[in-house]
Amino acid sequence: MSSLSFELLADDHGARRGRVHTTRGAIETPAFMPVGTAATVKAMLPEQVRATGADIILSNTYHLMLRPGDERIARLGGLHHFMNWHRPILTDSGGYQVMSLGALRKISEDGVNFKSHIDGAKVFLSPERSMEIQKNLGSDIVMAFDECTPFPAEKDEVARSMELSMRWAKRSHEAFGQPERQALFGIVQGGVHGDLRRVSIDMLTDIGFPGYAVGGLAVGEGQELMLSTLEATTPHMPVDRPRYLMGVGKPSDLVGAVARGIDMFDCVMPTRSGRNAQGFTDQGPINLRNAKFGDDPDPIDPSCPCLACKNYSQAYLHHLFRAGEMLGPILLTHHNLAYYQSLMARMRGHIEQGSFAQFAQKFMG
Repeated sequence: MSSLSFELLADDHGARRGRVHTTRGAIETPAFMPVGTAATVKAMLPEQVRATGADIILSNTYHLMLRPGDERIARLGGLHHFMNWHRPILTDSGGYQVMSLGALRKISEDGVNFKSHIDGAKVFLSPERSMEIQKNLGSDIVMAFDECTPFPAEKDEVARSMELSMRWAKRSHEAFGQPERQALFGIVQGGVHGDLRRVSIDMLTDIGFPGYAVGGLAVGEGQELMLSTLEATTPHMPVDRPRYLMGVGKPSDLVGAVARGIDMFDCVMPTRSGRNAQGFTDQGPINLRNAKFGDDPDPIDPSCPCLACKNYSQAYLHHLFRAGEMLGPILLTHHNLAYYQSLMARMRGHIEQGSFAQFAQKFMG
């Protein structure tokens, strides 16, 4: 019996409104997970992250394994206590780093040998070791260890990568067992090839997971190809389990993916952009370093309840970034996360009301 369950509350032409139940609270879906790679959402206090509307955050197996170490976190009471976030946490498995740290790793059937990007030390990740680390961390949603297939790649290379990930998924499932407070998600791979995605789904559902992620997208293929790949993928995924699109994305990516049946997302974009003077609005992104904001007395969005919009002008934010003051990234990160959570809440409302298609058409247009 899994510690996680999914309740489908409404469906509007494939866009889903749901609720994921965990032992640390419910996650309203569609949901966006702020990224706290190293046990912190950069520039934000946990209380502030929660205040934006986030039900769940993401942390990273590979980075926490290296520093401060998963065993140390376990001794100190687990990841929730360590970082003072007492709602659900999802940890990715290290599979993304198999791709992103390509120059520092060597893949075999057993797993992946890495050269630490911190000090050059040799480290090894396998399905079994990834499960051990994630159990030490105590995350609520644990991800199977996989290889995030790079793009572009020849189809036979994508097939080999997917098949390796499926063998690793089986090993992850066996090593994971049945912890009381944790649930393991499988990850669908197969690049931009719908037939390979369907094979991957069949293999994962044969193993059986309480949730399924779509991996290997947002790696350079572009929005149009990403969305067409989702169209070929999500109709074959179990209806009664949450669907998580990994590492996505821009606001329009989120709306397009929700239209195609995705429930959960994570991405560094709102926080990374916030540190680099880019703010998100319904009219598109803005760059607060631009000179035109230097005399602008208005907030980014008068209707936004975030700290930045309630209390500060765009002229002040412009000044902070031009002066290199750390308050600039703090305030803009707060705004961006609030914007993303507002977007998710609006999508949930439109799905409930049966008006999502009109909302998505207007937003994407």
